[in-house]
Amino acid sequence: MSKTNNFDVQSTKICVLCGRTDDCPEKYGEKRTYVEYSLTVHYYCLLMSSGIWQRGEEDEGVNGFLIKDIRKEVKRAAKLKCNICKKKGASIGCVTPKCKRSYHFPCGLQRECIFQFMEDFRSYCWEHRPVQEFMDKEPRGASQCTICLDLVEHLPVYTVLKSPCCKNAWFHRECLQYQALSAGIFFFRCTVCNNKDKFQKEMLRMGIHIPEKDASWELEENAYQDLLHCYQHCDVKKCLCKKGRDYNEPDSKWEIKRCQYCGSRGTHLACSSMKSWEQNWECMECRSIFAKSGKYSKQKKRALATSEKTNGTTCLLEEPPLKSPRQSSGSPRSFLLQSPKIMCQNLSPCSHLEQPASNRVTMSLSPVMSKRNWSLRHLKQQRKEVSNILKELKIQVKTKATRLNINAENCWSSALKGFRQRIFSPTNTIEVNFSNCKNRLKTNTSAVSKHHFFQLLMLHLQNSSLFEGSFGKNLSFDFQAVKENLYFEAGKMIAVSLVHGGPPPGFFSKTLFNCLVYGPENVKPVLEDVADVDVAQTIKMIKYANSLSSLQSTLQDCCEFLTAAGCLRPVTALCDKNMLVNDILIYHVIKRIALPLESFRQGLKTLGVLEKMQKHPHVFSSIFCHKPEILSAETVCDLFTIHSSSDEGADFWMGYLQDVESGDSLVTLEDILLFVTGSYYIPSVGFDPEPTLKFLHIRYPIGNRLLNCLELPITKTYQQFKNKMELTIRNTLRVERE
Repeated sequence: MSKTNNFDVQSTKICVLCGRTDDCPEKYGEKRTYVEYSLTVHYYCLLMSSGIWQRGEEDEGVNGFLIKDIRKEVKRAAKLKCNICKKKGASIGCVTPKCKRSYHFPCGLQRECIFQFMEDFRSYCWEHRPVQEFMDKEPRGASQCTICLDLVEHLPVYTVLKSPCCKNAWFHRECLQYQALSAGIFFFRCTVCNNKDKFQKEMLRMGIHIPEKDASWELEENAYQDLLHCYQHCDVKKCLCKKGRDYNEPDSKWEIKRCQYCGSRGTHLACSSMKSWEQNWECMECRSIFAKSGKYSKQKKRALATSEKTNGTTCLLEEPPLKSPRQSSGSPRSFLLQSPKIMCQNLSPCSHLEQPASNRVTMSLSPVMSKRNWSLRHLKQQRKEVSNILKELKIQVKTKATRLNINAENCWSSALKGFRQRIFSPTNTIEVNFSNCKNRLKTNTSAVSKHHFFQLLMLHLQNSSLFEGSFGKNLSFDFQAVKENLYFEAGKMIAVSLVHGGPPPGFFSKTLFNCLVYGPENVKPVLEDVADVDVAQTIKMIKYANSLSSLQSTLQDCCEFLTAAGCLRPVTALCDKNMLVNDILIYHVIKRIALPLESFRQGLKTLGVLEKMQKHPHVFSSIFCHKPEILSAETVCDLFTIHSSSDEGADFWMGYLQDVESGDSLVTLEDILLFVTGSYYIPSVGFDPEPTLKFLHIRYPIGNRLLNCLELPITKTYQQFKNKMELTIRNTLRVERE
């Protein structure tokens, strides 16, 4: 009789074979409790037990293991003592002839035994387990695990597995096991060369369990339902449709046209000034990718007079625009990358729609900036997503202002005092006054002061005693800082800085970020996380000990340290060093700073920042774990929405940015940004309002920091334009600095 439906998963029940209550399907298989038989068992404990066979059908007993056979196996195992934990009930034995070792399944995992989930389900103890062959000529360095992307060292140890089909493919055992459980027997294969048969055979031999099931993503109900829907949403910056971005009316100006390349972006015909007969439209992302790859360049559309009878009328059909470089009369440069933010000056949205394609202004960047790799573009896209998320949080900020009096020479103390004052609220607008500045300008310096304050604050935190490490920093343990609750204040300051327009931190280690997002119990630290040179040296000596005697000698020398870390234990085999190293790392990097970490997490909850980090960890890692992007001509160009009725003026601006980036100028891109916005950097939340650029009949450039607007003069030659830019920006910033 089938009993497979009469069970409940109960974590408090004890497995009859291993005697544990653990409910971890990834490690021990599914834990089932059969109420009718008063029986609880882990599936893997059952599979690997040496004295039981599957004598029933799949729907009998427990997946074919009869209940009476299970009880017999429990009685047999009750007479056997585990060679690892020394308790009775060891149902698994090493299959090597003359080896008498017996152990529980969880104990065997802990001691790095090998369990082969194939054929007759053999088990090998830690001494007789199969090993992979390593060639003497193979490098003993480290490479990237292609599953988790962390470094994996090329060592013949239990925790590391080498691909049998790819010479330079190395994996963490844990990563491979999780992938196998997710992919199943039909999709589990080498992540480098996609080999299946040879790869699976070797992994099964080395104890990786590959379940006979379909991949987890194939089993998810309606997993591909979204593929049946056509994308219908207008993604242009300013949608003109009063009925919303999702409104779609076929055969009208409010019909949504999808990108001809990716199909995942759309626009109303009217919002992109398209006519009903135009078939081809590409989104800015695809246009940028093609432009950077050099596949095409931009050229003004040419209307071809082609007769086509439509309801008795003749219409003009426009060919898809060919892309080629456009030369400026004032500058010999060619521009290949189209600027996504060009608008016509002094035009209403409606009148803008009536402008013919030949009158619309287009701009581009030189090929110098097309040398961006995919990872940089991906990082840029992630930071754009972070900006949108932080803008949602910024809605909480009220117009009511809180003024902070900051001493530039002692930024941390005055900031701490300001953040702790009773009237301070993170939801108030922050105004900063540098109390030790003798000469203050009376125009638009509030933005400068706030940006400068947050920059000084992040720089102080990065170099403070609250963090340790070189670039990728972790939290340190500073008892006095814990006592004064400084870790909470630091987390709070970073959260406030991100939402109020400060720079990204950019100095967190991956381990610290993962502890904040996923919880410290789910993070595995690495040797690079240890900042203490002596501790790092001790761990290396243990890790690279090549004999049991040298390992025991090393442990004896650092006995006091191991005792303090709670890691002192007897070592009987060389392989014990791997678990010992892991325990030391967990203690030193995570457990030791448990109090500072929790306090820091509480501070980051300010304004809901930590909650957003946990919902969007991949995008937030781009601003916490990576240095801010170095300004480039492309970055500054994309930052501004350009209002222009002059192709030549726009080209002068682009040419000037190129000169500044290449060093053919007396100012820097940071100077230009400071002149317009009052900030040397691009805030994580973006600028508010967004920077704009206008060409006017004025004598010299004007930077309006209240509106983040740059007003530029219309000149006859590029050299006149460049001279005026140099003179104005240098003199303005020189006066401010003095």
